[in-house]
Amino acid sequence: MEQVCISSIRPLPVEDARLRLDRLDIKILAALQGDGRMSNLKLSELVGLSPTPCLQRVRRLENAGFIVAYGATLDVRKIASHITVHTDVTLRRRTVECTQQFERYVRDEQFIVECYLVSGGFDYVLKIVARDVDHYREIMDDMLAAEVGVDRFSSFISLQQVKQSRGFPLGLISTPSSPSDRKGRVIRRG
Repeated sequence: MEQVCISSIRPLPVEDARLRLDRLDIKILAALQGDGRMSNLKLSELVGLSPTPCLQRVRRLENAGFIVAYGATLDVRKIASHITVHTDVTLRRRTVECTQQFERYVRDEQFIVECYLVSGGFDYVLKIVARDVDHYREIMDDMLAAEVGVDRFSSFISLQQVKQSRGFPLGLISTPSSPSDRKGRVIRRG
């Protein structure tokens, strides 16, 4: 099932860029990635805190910019017939001016839902959602007509979405070990 996340993004002031995430912060982030609508009471029970400190942590994570939006995941198949096309784009020139012009165009095009600057044999990867192949061709024709520096592109139409993640893999975050976390660990050398 292909899904799209619709978010209400609200800018939040950053309190302290040096805020360190601990194990409870990561549990809160994981829970909210899975269900951003859960009540504070349910969240506090899930992470093992009382409601007031839990809410304080959530507000601190929001104010520090770790949580930037809450949204709904839609089953787009029930909303509209569409195709998803991944498009590799190579620019004629890789100057600051050319890349800024291309990126401005991409940000303003509603059917380009994701864009990544990449390394390798091309410059960008786009994820484009279109009604059908003819609509996709119109989107690309418009991009070429806009003269935003595209030299060439190649397209890959998604046949089926096999996996969609609902969040960031929080397992990448390392937290400072507490003395109780180190208990029972055996370090072997040599």
